[in-house]
Amino acid sequence: MQSLIFTLFLTYTIILFFVSWLTSRKANNDAYFRGNRKSPWVVVAYGMVGASLSGVTFMSVPGDVVNTQFTYFSVVLGYILGYLVIAFLLLPLYYKLNLTSVYQFLGKRFGIEGQKTGSLIFIISRLTGSALRMYLVIFVLQFFLFDSWGIPMWLTSILMIFTIFLYTFKGGIKTVVWTDIFQTTVFLCALGATIYIIFKDINLSFGEAVSSMQSAGYTKVFVTDWRAPTYFLKQLFGGMFITIAMTGLDQDMMQKNLTCKNLKDAQRNMMSFTGVLVIVNAFFLLLGGLLLVYAQQKGIDLSSMKSDQIYPYLALNNLGTVAAAFFVVGLIAAGYSSADGTFAALTTSFCFDILNMEKWAKTEKERTFLRRVVHIFMSILFLGVILVFSNYHNDALIRIIFIVAGYTYGPVLGLFAFGMFSKREIKQRWVIPAFALLMPAIVFFISKYSVDLFGGYKFGFELLILNGGLMYLGLLLVSRRKG
Repeated sequence: MQSLIFTLFLTYTIILFFVSWLTSRKANNDAYFRGNRKSPWVVVAYGMVGASLSGVTFMSVPGDVVNTQFTYFSVVLGYILGYLVIAFLLLPLYYKLNLTSVYQFLGKRFGIEGQKTGSLIFIISRLTGSALRMYLVIFVLQFFLFDSWGIPMWLTSILMIFTIFLYTFKGGIKTVVWTDIFQTTVFLCALGATIYIIFKDINLSFGEAVSSMQSAGYTKVFVTDWRAPTYFLKQLFGGMFITIAMTGLDQDMMQKNLTCKNLKDAQRNMMSFTGVLVIVNAFFLLLGGLLLVYAQQKGIDLSSMKSDQIYPYLALNNLGTVAAAFFVVGLIAAGYSSADGTFAALTTSFCFDILNMEKWAKTEKERTFLRRVVHIFMSILFLGVILVFSNYHNDALIRIIFIVAGYTYGPVLGLFAFGMFSKREIKQRWVIPAFALLMPAIVFFISKYSVDLFGGYKFGFELLILNGGLMYLGLLLVSRRKG
């Protein structure tokens, strides 16, 4: 089994480098940052499925069914509303202004303070979120493979991150758009194959399997207790604003969309991607229920296991060699497709928003040198976050990532909303970064004491909405009418 996993990992990596070589042979800075604005929308839409779901979805969504049943689907329904906002409100704005970094809008609206604040929040948020997603892939491979070979986790982490660094170093976003096609295909094949294998093994029809899940209480989608963190309206609107913030206001996800030839293609990409994403998430929840039915039928005790470990444990120990092989390559694909675009996006945002590369790096040679230095720097930071977090993994990572997003993306959400929907101006622009630090602290206090303050109410994904709303209100109070 271990030899098979290593062989699959090596083969997969070789294919990635081959695709990278094909796409980066004539890549320049415009290709790295914007994909030369020539990416076919179908290619971008399909590849974004893998980039959006990541290794966290691959493991945490099926695993967390044991704790939260199918309530995550309420969040997924909220995604649809969020993607509509992105397609018909944000994308027209980005294409009209011909942006390379989406935070350049904040620079045009609020000056350099707004642009740098938005960019720094993105860098912190995306660096943390993507590193945690990639960590999950490393964690599983380490636990089930490299530990038995005596290879330390720090060395596994370096190997994985160095691989991503190499195949994205030259081509950037142009390479990522095309490698994501391969990785999404592998990702979806792994999902479909695992579901098929489980159905074949438990010898139940689809209806019988769903009935077994219902009997065990796993299929609950809508929670009607308004005080619960998984209350369906919280989930719905939380999912909507998570999508707007973590996709529409996120350089990583928007950079792929901005490689399309024009706005119409970008909107086609977004709507097609949305439909596929909803279906794929539904299948991941189905997989989670099937894994629990399988364990129950086979008498496998999962009570002492972390939710993130359920899928890998059953795939690698109980479902057979074929399922194990699909699981490993699917997990690697999910991890890589989420992390590779992050390297390009972090580099882009840092170069354009923080360093203002266009003004002082005048020649193509100077810009290439600067971009490569930043790419190396971001790769090292990415690795550092993984190594630090490896000592603190104790929960379903998808919830940790959304909690982090609620605190970090909230100020960006409020800042963009104020810039788009208010004509008022802010004279003392130092308040923008100050509020970006203050509002998450206020939200943390409210969340921590919400049970006592609000009659047993517990915050969930709606923390992001509260954070963004407070940022908007704060900016409104210190702003003035133009003229």
